[in-house]
Amino acid sequence: MKSNLGVTLPQAQVLARGGGWSVSEVVCTLGPRDRPFEERHSSVSIAIVAAGSFLYRSHAGRELLTPGSLMLGSAERNFECSHEHGTGDRCISFTYSPELFDRLDAEPHFHAMRLPPVRPLSPVIAQASAVLAGAAGPSWEELGIELATHAVQLDRGLSESPGSAGPGAIARVSRVIRAIECDPDAPHDLATLAREARLSPYHFLRTFQQVTGVTPHQFLLRQRLRRAALRLSTEPAKVVDIALECGFGDISNFNRNFRAEFGFSPRAWRKLGGAARQAG
Repeated sequence: MKSNLGVTLPQAQVLARGGGWSVSEVVCTLGPRDRPFEERHSSVSIAIVAAGSFLYRSHAGRELLTPGSLMLGSAERNFECSHEHGTGDRCISFTYSPELFDRLDAEPHFHAMRLPPVRPLSPVIAQASAVLAGAAGPSWEELGIELATHAVQLDRGLSESPGSAGPGAIARVSRVIRAIECDPDAPHDLATLAREARLSPYHFLRTFQQVTGVTPHQFLLRQRLRRAALRLSTEPAKVVDIALECGFGDISNFNRNFRAEFGFSPRAWRKLGGAARQAG
């Protein structure tokens, strides 16, 4: 689909809608050679970045959006997305009317432009990804309300953010993010990732955290855990096989990290999906 300016627009497929809310899968195929264009949030918007990375710009500044992060859109605000360092992304985008946000005791605008991939968001992001893949789980309406509640609470708790990272820092971190996405199960360590970014480990660690809001270890760990959670919800493979194939060399370490991230053991997470399937 192209706009009147001849720009290819992201493809949005509505998954569900209800009173004052809707959810869509948005797939963008733009790349570094495509000219970005200005868009507008007609309603309050919260988008889960499921894959890919892109730059998100508004009057408030710019942020690099990475897998597991949330793109926050205030009602009636203009914005622009660009893919200067890689091609394409996929998001699960929820929109809310200002009236619905009022019922949540929240203003229809955010202080921040994005929320990084932090632990409090992991369960709802994993559940949304599993439902998108066809697994049983909470309804889209329930997921949308839970996501909005978490996003508002986290946004309210944000302190003043440091100055935006420069274009060079964003480019280096984007290259690393894409490398992790291409092969998340590889033994990525700090030294290897720093070499990919062409920085010393010390400067890479500081730069990565400034750009993404989390450390490289936290980003990689959550990338692997979300992938494992999705497979547990959609595949019959053994837990130990999923753990090993998702980059965990030790099953006890996998179980401990999974429980800390999602609040359930891997087996309990899988049973919850099975119970939901039977209930449905």
